[in-house]
Amino acid sequence: MVNPLPTIHPLDDAAEAIAVADATRRWMDRVVIGLNLCPFAKAVHVKGQVRVTVTGATTPEALIEELAQELTYLDQCDPAATETTLLVHPRAMVDFLDFNDFLDAADAAVEALGLEGVLQVASFHPHYQFAGTEPDDIGNYTNRSPFPTLHLLREESIDRAVEAFPDPESIFGANLRTLERLGHDGWRKLALDD
Repeated sequence: MVNPLPTIHPLDDAAEAIAVADATRRWMDRVVIGLNLCPFAKAVHVKGQVRVTVTGATTPEALIEELAQELTYLDQCDPAATETTLLVHPRAMVDFLDFNDFLDAADAAVEALGLEGVLQVASFHPHYQFAGTEPDDIGNYTNRSPFPTLHLLREESIDRAVEAFPDPESIFGANLRTLERLGHDGWRKLALDD
């Protein structure tokens, strides 16, 4: 098994890094798994195969460097130890439009490392907004996280999960219905910041 790589841009304050990681895990427990927004998340979470890395990167260049390290780590490590990674970057790409633009650079990093078709990057942000929606549309909350987050996934794992799920195209619609039932008040009651 590959040893964890050192973080090149750690948060200066260890307590802050722990708080960011804890908030991210709470979001994963209460929203992603608790609301069943991703039917594949619970299994890897229960097995302890989700790596949460918090970076203090503040620039796109520093974040790309950190992303490249995490992509390399995930590619080289045993999936039984780490199936997926959440790269949380509370100080970089805090503006959603900047974050959204950065996703092209993230995909280019995957390609530059020769990992296209092996790994992919999904995205979550506190102000996530799908094209053609209003900022407060409840459907945007399917991709809202406490901090800007890049989710590194193994393509092989996605393929296996999709094969095992009877109708993967129905997930987004089911998520939208779940959030519509929950509403903005219900979202606030999840108390993700406690």
